[in-house]
Amino acid sequence: MAVIEVSHLKKNFGENAVLKDISFSVEKGDVISIIGSSGSGKSTMLRCINLLENPSDGRILFHGTEVRAGGIPLTDYRAKVSMVFQSFNLFNNMDVLKNCTLGTRKVLGLSREQAEERAEKYLARVGMDAYLYAKPRQLSGGQKQRVAIARALCMEPEVILFDEPTSALDPEMVGEVLSVMKSLAAEGLTMLVVTHEMAFARDVSNRVLFMDGGRIEEDGTPEQIFGNPQKERTKAFLTRFFAQ
Repeated sequence: MAVIEVSHLKKNFGENAVLKDISFSVEKGDVISIIGSSGSGKSTMLRCINLLENPSDGRILFHGTEVRAGGIPLTDYRAKVSMVFQSFNLFNNMDVLKNCTLGTRKVLGLSREQAEERAEKYLARVGMDAYLYAKPRQLSGGQKQRVAIARALCMEPEVILFDEPTSALDPEMVGEVLSVMKSLAAEGLTMLVVTHEMAFARDVSNRVLFMDGGRIEEDGTPEQIFGNPQKERTKAFLTRFFAQ
């Protein structure tokens, strides 16, 4: 059974249909990159899967249970399906350690000692264990994003949704975040990644979804999408992208 199954998902903002009949499934261990032009609906789709946006229609199943119908409490679902945002979304008034223990204490009910032990483990995993007591303002963008990934890992989720995790970073910081993501993929973490990093999509994913105009236009392996795209829209996007 799929970990997540999205079926006939639609999202309208007023008269504007942003997602038009999206269906796909996510298996355990999948690393799925979602590519496409700005405005194609990629981030909205990710936010709908996490229910940060309420879909207009369609079903989202987590291990076969309908999420939108309240079959799973929302906090439990979001603990299992974590999200990493483009803009980090760290609490600026809290140090790195507190940012990473807040969710596990409040949602999972861990003791302070358990939460701190887990936070230190995952901060070490992303190379940020030397910054436990730093405030976000003292960190670079790449360091903030690595803390945000550690915070998501602290929940020990089954799936992490990454919404353009490198697009707010200076170019020299992109590599440090991508290398953490590559190692998580190699460990078998299930990941959905909205990205403009085509090398990551090509080299690290096992599946690539190309979105255009609120639809999944093409869904295949990186070899298929990058080496032999079937749709004209996909070919045009990739040609444009690699010509930059």
